[in-house]
Amino acid sequence: MNNKRLPRNKSLKNLSTNLRNNATEEENKLWYEFLRIYPVRFNRQRIIGNYIVDFYCAKAKLVVEIDGSQHYENKGIKSDAERTRFLENAGLKVIRFSNLDIKESFYEVCTVIDSEIQNRFRKE
Repeated sequence: MNNKRLPRNKSLKNLSTNLRNNATEEENKLWYEFLRIYPVRFNRQRIIGNYIVDFYCAKAKLVVEIDGSQHYENKGIKSDAERTRFLENAGLKVIRFSNLDIKESFYEVCTVIDSEIQNRFRKE
């Protein structure tokens, strides 16, 4: 995969640190029970452009987002579409899961993430 450096709004550093230190229960579950120990490195609350993504795997150029209820309101839907467009234009794949997915289908979520990473490596 192309290892071109992604743009980063450094003024968001304090916010990304705060989000990382105050992660949601669902973000913590995915991080501590799966992504932290996954064989390919992930970052939490990574700044990309003017956005902070929940989880980012640079090697696979993959963004994983965990969406709470605000993401399903009109404003959230519009904002997420704009954000996804920006990230995809930067060459990244974005996959989204709801908080409910993490709570009720955790192993399926992990399987989808693993499958996506494997698919991204096969396309190299």
